[in-house]
Amino acid sequence: MTSWTAKDLPDLTGRTVVITGAGRGLGLIAAREFARAGARVVLGVRDTGKARDAVAGLPGTFEVRPLDVADLTSVRAFADAWSGDLDILINNAGVMDIPAARTADGLDVQTTTNYSGPFLLTNLLLEHITDRVVHVTSQLHRQGKIDLNDLDWRTRKYNGMGAYEASKLAVVLFSLELQRRLTATGSPVRSVLASPGIARTSLAAHSRSNVINRFTFLTNDAERGALSLLYAATQDLPGNSYVGPDCLGGLRGDPAVRQQGKAGLDEAMAGRLWDATADLVGAVTR
Repeated sequence: MTSWTAKDLPDLTGRTVVITGAGRGLGLIAAREFARAGARVVLGVRDTGKARDAVAGLPGTFEVRPLDVADLTSVRAFADAWSGDLDILINNAGVMDIPAARTADGLDVQTTTNYSGPFLLTNLLLEHITDRVVHVTSQLHRQGKIDLNDLDWRTRKYNGMGAYEASKLAVVLFSLELQRRLTATGSPVRSVLASPGIARTSLAAHSRSNVINRFTFLTNDAERGALSLLYAATQDLPGNSYVGPDCLGGLRGDPAVRQQGKAGLDEAMAGRLWDATADLVGAVTR
């Protein structure tokens, strides 16, 4: 059996892909490959100048639009400005194990960046999406614990890695509940998950967990890590599929359909989390 690579992408001519946080790392690699395959790629990024520089000279069609998923006003502005079909939305932007901080809306930065901002963005764009939503999560969702009474880390003592793990579990539960709702309405749109394994990017550069990047035999380089995003976005997968590396406990390898952790399959929790998140971010429809 041969490994799946970016060369196996289908022809994406005429398709539109939005990738958040695509100015560097996995998102930029995915943007490059989608454009190479013929897609119109929209990069939703905080630093539009750096993103334009990053894609300058690359073959394909790119648009760069301002989007900070940790700023709910920015999320709403991006969604309000959208018109026409959007085939694939990839919620890629993320931070890991950062110090406690609050957004302009007074929300926890890490939770908002990784989960509640993308939750709002997805819901606001959903009427335009024709194919699928890809949520980028992490194997560390398996260690996550969610407190529905304190999603935003206001009463608990903040823990950077704990907040990261919880946010990535929330992403997995979001996919589950989103797919349930899509199926219930007869929508053909799919919600799928992608984990790059441990990909050697700058995501964890400031964190103690970054030490694992020194053990290259346990990790994927960024190019290989991005394959999970590309595979999840383009292959014929059932709703709520979980794509991740195929060996070493999902830490490295080639993309394959795997299984999310047990906590990520709790339908009752997924429904309650959806309601709690909607209360946190405000109106989720336009």
